[in-house]
Amino acid sequence: MAAPQLPGSTPARTSPRTTLGRALMWPAMAAGLGALLIYNSINPLVDNKPRVPPTAAVAPAAPGAPASPEVLGSPATPRTVSPSPSPSQSPSPSPSAVGPTMPRSVPTRLQIPSLAVNAPFTPLSLGPTGQLNAPPPNDKNLVGWFKGGATPGELGTAIVAGHVDTTTGPAVFLQLRFLKPGSTVDITRADGSVATFRVDSVETFKKSEFPDKRVYADTSSAQLRLITCGGPYNRAVKEYEDNVVAFAHLDSPTEG
Repeated sequence: MAAPQLPGSTPARTSPRTTLGRALMWPAMAAGLGALLIYNSINPLVDNKPRVPPTAAVAPAAPGAPASPEVLGSPATPRTVSPSPSPSQSPSPSPSAVGPTMPRSVPTRLQIPSLAVNAPFTPLSLGPTGQLNAPPPNDKNLVGWFKGGATPGELGTAIVAGHVDTTTGPAVFLQLRFLKPGSTVDITRADGSVATFRVDSVETFKKSEFPDKRVYADTSSAQLRLITCGGPYNRAVKEYEDNVVAFAHLDSPTEG
């Protein structure tokens, strides 16, 4: 999930790997459709056709299996991020920054109006192998933010992961694959501000071919990546074969 740091004024960060890209190492629409898709992983009668994206780069636990921590990301060397100054002390954006940026502030809530998503955040860290740990598997309305990287709205790439389904039913990023370019994503932050992102594209990648650098590398603008699982569910290895990634950029910051 890691990728080399691009030029910019932000501190170096640790990048996740992908097991979403291999379990992600680091995103009400039709209830009937949702239920069918969710039970891909728990109904032995389901066929092997591609399904609506699973949750945030983490494959759901197998039925009856203990909730073992899934990881998201790929095999690159992780990078660490230095603590940022408080908003009042935050330096001005670098002249090389492209577009609006915001001072560092941790995210508290994610809203995607077009998908009826409204979920709180939990911080995610790297596991022993350097891959990004997934959000807890027992909460279907929870998204995770990689705390070693940029905060949403800050200069750089913010990574957000969520489950597509769990053993209890559909989860927060069930419909992520259907998010359209131009859609907005609102992230409320601890300082009361709201970072509104606009979606550029939504793409599906084989975990074995996950583009770590493209997804995780730092950028010269404030970017967002929403990641979940997708494609067929492989019962032999108990994970989905693909990852779904939404690419978005900061469109308009709103102060708290």
